[in-house]
Amino acid sequence: MMVMKKIDLAQVQNELRAFVGDAVYVHSEATSYVFVRNFKIRLDEAFIAGGHPYRAALRFDGHGWLRMEALTHYEVDEQGRLLLAGFDDRGRMDVALHLGKEPFPE
Repeated sequence: MMVMKKIDLAQVQNELRAFVGDAVYVHSEATSYVFVRNFKIRLDEAFIAGGHPYRAALRFDGHGWLRMEALTHYEVDEQGRLLLAGFDDRGRMDVALHLGKEPFPE
């Protein structure tokens, strides 16, 4: 079992770049009840910016953007999926953005 680490900007940017140019599956959710799972895209560009917390932006299929804010932690799991999450000051997850080359479990 992996433990999420605080975001290291350079490391996460490198992890995001590993998905650029490929077909990837996206899982995204926020506490405002926004939820997307196994949304397959072709990732054209991927960025992470800011300071604790961070924001990530994904450009996909040549015409769309997905932006996620308030990210604080990350991990790369044993399947090579990049898992980004944002936790509040009480340790509760507010947002999640996950990228993988295979569909996420339902």
